[in-house]
Amino acid sequence: MSGRQTAALEQLWPAYGLRVADAAPFDPVGLFGRRAPLVLEIGSGMGDTTVEMAAVDPDRDYLAVEVHTPGIANLLDLVHRRGLGNVRIAEGDALDLVGLLPPDSLDAVHVFFPDPWPKLRHHKRRLIQPAHVALLRSRLAVGGTLHCATDWAEYAESMRVTLDGDPGLVNPHGGYAPRPAHRPVTRFERRALAAGRPIADLLYRKV
Repeated sequence: MSGRQTAALEQLWPAYGLRVADAAPFDPVGLFGRRAPLVLEIGSGMGDTTVEMAAVDPDRDYLAVEVHTPGIANLLDLVHRRGLGNVRIAEGDALDLVGLLPPDSLDAVHVFFPDPWPKLRHHKRRLIQPAHVALLRSRLAVGGTLHCATDWAEYAESMRVTLDGDPGLVNPHGGYAPRPAHRPVTRFERRALAAGRPIADLLYRKV
């Protein structure tokens, strides 16, 4: 990590961070200091997307969950620099965290560019599979959204089939969604596009 990231982790973690292992019972009001619609960002990476979305969406709280320490540190630094009070960062396994959340407690779940695990023998590690989707959907409030994005065409189709198969989700677009203006273009996405990999967005709503 850079010196800036190391300092951010040391100085800002107590104010903005929590470990999934220590998150039970989960108390969003205690965590954010208010009661507001909650967005879960699974795999926030270096945090650029989380910060940009939270900055223009101050009426909702954003809980980012990540395992990559430099990414956590970078997000802490960005949140502090932008003066955002509606972002917190969880370190640990996303599904473990989801299991701690009360049913119907999330306004949205974002899964942007998860690891595609391209080899067939590794597909069981993919986040978007039926049992995981059912768990995520159970934590969404009615009308809440599950938004996935990927640059891996085969995974995009697998996601679509899995999400279409969940009985509690509907796809208002009938297929892949037009690129939402509210999802910022990240450096990762620009590299994918430059390499000729199209981006697929999938937006589903809980009914």
